[in-house]
Amino acid sequence: MNIRNEIKSYIVREGMTMSEVLERLVEEHGWSSSVPNFSGKLQRGSLRYSEARELADVLGYDLIWQKRGKR
Repeated sequence: MNIRNEIKSYIVREGMTMSEVLERLVEEHGWSSSVPNFSGKLQRGSLRYSEARELADVLGYDLIWQKRGKR
């Protein structure tokens, strides 16, 4: 699954639209209010780690690093 579809699936699970998520990101984290810019970042896979953390935050998720089991 590509990054854009994966993130959109989390947005849909939370019953939100991309616009609603972006509105919260603008209010809480000072993001640009441009939906095309947000969508483009997801499409290109150019979302920074700090932005992914902020996105997870407004969706009510935590990004957690978990050690994999031995291979």
